[in-house]
Amino acid sequence: MTQTNPNVDAAEIEKFSKLADKWWDKTGEFKPLHDINPLRLNYINHHAHIANKIIVDVGCGGGILTESIATSGAQSVLGVDMAERSLAAATAHAQAQDLANVTYRCVSVEDLAAEQPHGFDVVTCMEMLEHVPDPASVIRACAKLVKPDGMVFFSTINRNPKSYLHAIFGAEYLLNLVPKGTHDWQKFITPSELARMCRMAGLDVVDICGMGYNPILQNYHLNENVSVNYMVACCPKYSEYR
Repeated sequence: MTQTNPNVDAAEIEKFSKLADKWWDKTGEFKPLHDINPLRLNYINHHAHIANKIIVDVGCGGGILTESIATSGAQSVLGVDMAERSLAAATAHAQAQDLANVTYRCVSVEDLAAEQPHGFDVVTCMEMLEHVPDPASVIRACAKLVKPDGMVFFSTINRNPKSYLHAIFGAEYLLNLVPKGTHDWQKFITPSELARMCRMAGLDVVDICGMGYNPILQNYHLNENVSVNYMVACCPKYSEYR
């Protein structure tokens, strides 16, 4: 059964749909995602060991992370998103690369969780929570999708004055790293809020790390500073499956 009220912001879908043909331009609007992708992939692989795993990438967009997971030895990778034009770009690129272990679907994470509960070894949901009306619903669905011994990964942006300065004023207006209007500061999520939503969904946060940007060297790096961009690794609470 599909959701009566999908957890989707139509304006967000339209925003990314307009940029659908830019997903694989490594010097264009999605350059920051291409730049941080090796960091995301290494973080996920360090905690979950991608090889031979069945993985779902939630909010996959044009498939930047999805493809890198597929080429890192995953048994299969499913990318899901609600922006059909982004999925078309993702599908076309994967076909051009002859990636047989990647598929894409236009389906909400909540519907997928109802359809395939505990069906994936690894669930990734990166740079997506700050773009939906109800991030807690996404987290609950991700917790339902993962196997009892699997791992779930989230990345998002902290909400504080520094994140406004860096992620919106700096990235969107000063450095032009991403298109203006990409983010809404009020939708950013603090680490404590994310941890609480994870606990309520039956997940334990086992690791958290920050991602920093050096404007002089123009590169990204992982660190312990979670004041702006950060990632978390989670596992299901064992008590949920006893």
